[in-house]
Amino acid sequence: MRIFTFSNRSEVRRSQYAQNIQVTFLRDAEKWFEQFGFTKTCYLCGMEKFITCSGIPVRVVTYGNRSDSGSAALLLHGYMESVEVWENFAEQLGRHVYTVALDLPGHGLSGTHSEVNSMELMADVTGEACANLSVGRVVAIGHSMGGYVALALAKSRPALVSSLCLMHATPNADDEEAKRQRDREIALIGAGKREMLVSQSIPLMFAPDNVSHLYEPIAGIEACALIADDAGAIASLRGLKKREDMSDFLKTFAKPLLFVFGKKDRRIPWETACAVAERFPQAQTLMLENSGHAGFIEEEEATLNAVKAFIS
Repeated sequence: MRIFTFSNRSEVRRSQYAQNIQVTFLRDAEKWFEQFGFTKTCYLCGMEKFITCSGIPVRVVTYGNRSDSGSAALLLHGYMESVEVWENFAEQLGRHVYTVALDLPGHGLSGTHSEVNSMELMADVTGEACANLSVGRVVAIGHSMGGYVALALAKSRPALVSSLCLMHATPNADDEEAKRQRDREIALIGAGKREMLVSQSIPLMFAPDNVSHLYEPIAGIEACALIADDAGAIASLRGLKKREDMSDFLKTFAKPLLFVFGKKDRRIPWETACAVAERFPQAQTLMLENSGHAGFIEEEEATLNAVKAFIS
């Protein structure tokens, strides 16, 4: 197994994005790295490698020291995101607990299935990645779409998931309007307008008051969102549209559960967040006053402290 790591993340970003290079990465990770002249033996803030799961290459990044018990915190990003979205959060969490993050299928530098990246498929890929790393128990921490994947993972592999943290995610399925919006996004990507879609969508993750001073992470997320190819983005939208309602499953989930919501979330209305918290009184709930849909960036310290306390 070939391991690729880097000495300086900003150098990697300049190579990938500042020159407006768009990367289509499906199967041949080694050729991609050789094309840009990256070395294969130096270090980033996390250890990166590519493994094959369910027939596709998957990029995995680990932080901190491996636990003798085989346990880890597992970070699962949202739609249009990649491992980079967790960069600061994962590095700090890795000082507290062994932490694993990966690019989910259709995102970042991971491959994709051609038709539908269902939440179940993403969960299977995640479970295989954990097995490859000899991780047998995880606190599954999912942001938005990653929360849906975490739920699917907890349902399909209950022995693996010891607790759940759903960040800006609910167990609800898409309603009809949300499904129509997925179709509109698929049509835009098919028309070659993904860059426009990304530039419009990513800032909406953040509370209006936070957009200007969080310009740098927003720009970084936008750049990373354009790495995966159109087929991966469309397959992931189809998976989001078809996902099942997990409310009944979550009612029977007898393990620790943490919700993280933002009061200024433009995707999950405050009333919806409060209703979810009331439906699952067994859960701990962190309500962030000054966050939109990305509290782990907008109010990083408060979110990190809550997650560390939850893990402990």
